[in-house]
Amino acid sequence: MFIDAEVLMENFVVVATYSSQLEAEIAQAALAEAEIESFLKFDDTGGMLPPLQLAAGVKLLVEKADEPDARTILSDQTGNETGLQ
Repeated sequence: MFIDAEVLMENFVVVATYSSQLEAEIAQAALAEAEIESFLKFDDTGGMLPPLQLAAGVKLLVEKADEPDARTILSDQTGNETGLQ
């Protein structure tokens, strides 16, 4: 069965962008505590070039339906609505 990644991504939205995977994972844990499923999108060439995370950022994505709650949780956590955005 073929799943078109672009079609799948239409259901998700970036709620924050962070400068490192660690920062993004901390935010992701806060969302998981609220039972909001999320995932990270970044390219650091398989961990070989972590500085690319700083250059391009680590994006935190959630389903569109969860966006308002996710943004509220993240703003409560950081005091700023969207990480680096």
